[in-house]
Amino acid sequence: MNEKRILLVEDNPDDIELVQIALSSKRIVNHLDVVTDGEAALSYLFYQGIYQNRSPRVHPTLILLDLQLPKVDGLEVLRQLRAHEATSMLPVVVFTSSNQEKDIRQSYEAGANSYIQKPVDADKFEKAIAELQLYWLILNEPPPDSGIPPQGY
Repeated sequence: MNEKRILLVEDNPDDIELVQIALSSKRIVNHLDVVTDGEAALSYLFYQGIYQNRSPRVHPTLILLDLQLPKVDGLEVLRQLRAHEATSMLPVVVFTSSNQEKDIRQSYEAGANSYIQKPVDADKFEKAIAELQLYWLILNEPPPDSGIPPQGY
């Protein structure tokens, strides 16, 4: 499927709104799926719970993942994604407020493709989202067959 989709895993309503505004202004993404905790992200990606009937033909082109999440933190979400063959190559950008060296290191060790500290300024935030879109949705060539649901879930 050629539809460009982003899965935003974010619990801050203000950041969700800023991402939505930035994405709609550039019109690159056909769809933005939002989940507000790590448990919901895993359910979405592994076709469980309320997402069990989600079409296996529809998967994110990019995952924007916050680290500080309720229920399951972002690092654990990332580890679980990378542990399963079907989701191991989905592009994941950690997009978080933390600039702590240990968070950056642990994110890359867990398999992040990129780590970006969220800008505090709204204009810079929107510009960061626009640049993410340009690179990950236009310039980057995604891995083949990424996002196929894992068997047995």
